[in-house]
Amino acid sequence: MPKLYSSKFIAKVLEHEGFIFISQKGSHMKFRKTGSPTLTVIVPAGKEIPYGTFRSILRQSKLSEENFKKK
Repeated sequence: MPKLYSSKFIAKVLEHEGFIFISQKGSHMKFRKTGSPTLTVIVPAGKEIPYGTFRSILRQSKLSEENFKKK
């Protein structure tokens, strides 16, 4: 079974990788990293993130799972 991460930990790693917290609407946090291309990542707030949702966050952010393992 793959390791599950909390939304708080994912937000911390995203900010470390240059993403900026933009807003929160309900239970979803929005992070953005400007550049070419501009990346926007939506993270469900306040819970442990299921592995499929975590993989979606990886695709949106263009990060690898290794970015989360070394923190």
